[in-house]
Amino acid sequence: MNMTIREAVPTDQDVIAEFNSRLADETEGKQLDPKLIGPGVKALLADASKGRYWLAIIDGKVAGQIMVTYEWSDWRNGMLWWIQSVYVPVEFRRLGVFSALYHHVESLVKEDQNACGLRLYVETTNTRAQQTYRNLAMVEPGYMVMESLHPK
Repeated sequence: MNMTIREAVPTDQDVIAEFNSRLADETEGKQLDPKLIGPGVKALLADASKGRYWLAIIDGKVAGQIMVTYEWSDWRNGMLWWIQSVYVPVEFRRLGVFSALYHHVESLVKEDQNACGLRLYVETTNTRAQQTYRNLAMVEPGYMVMESLHPK
C-alpha cells in the first residue's frame, strides 16, 4: 500500500462534498443539503483564508480527508488550527489513514510560526474517535462546545 497526502484542489470538490455528507450521516444521522455542502466546499477550496483540505491517496483513490479552519487566540498570540470534516471511507479504515493525515497537519502547524496548536471537537458518544485522538497524544482541555446556529 502506497499512501500519499496532498492538498485538495478545486477538482476534488465533489468527492469532498460526498465524504462530508457520509460523515454527517454516519456520525450524527444528518442529511446535508447538496445545495449548501457543494458550494460550501467550493468556497473553502477557492479561499485558503477560510481553511484547507488535505487528502490521503492510496492506489489513485481518495482514502480520506481532513480539513482545518483557523481561530485567532489572543491569549496565545497565535492561530489555532481546528480539525474538521475528517472522513475515511469504510474500505480504508484501520490502515492508518487518519493518523497519516493528522501527522501531516501537525507537522504543518509546527512549521508555521503563526500557528500555536491543533484543536478539534468530537461527538460525546463517539468513543472510538476519542480513543484515536488520545492515541495521538491529544488531550481534553476541559472546554465544552456551545453554539447558536443560524441556518440559511
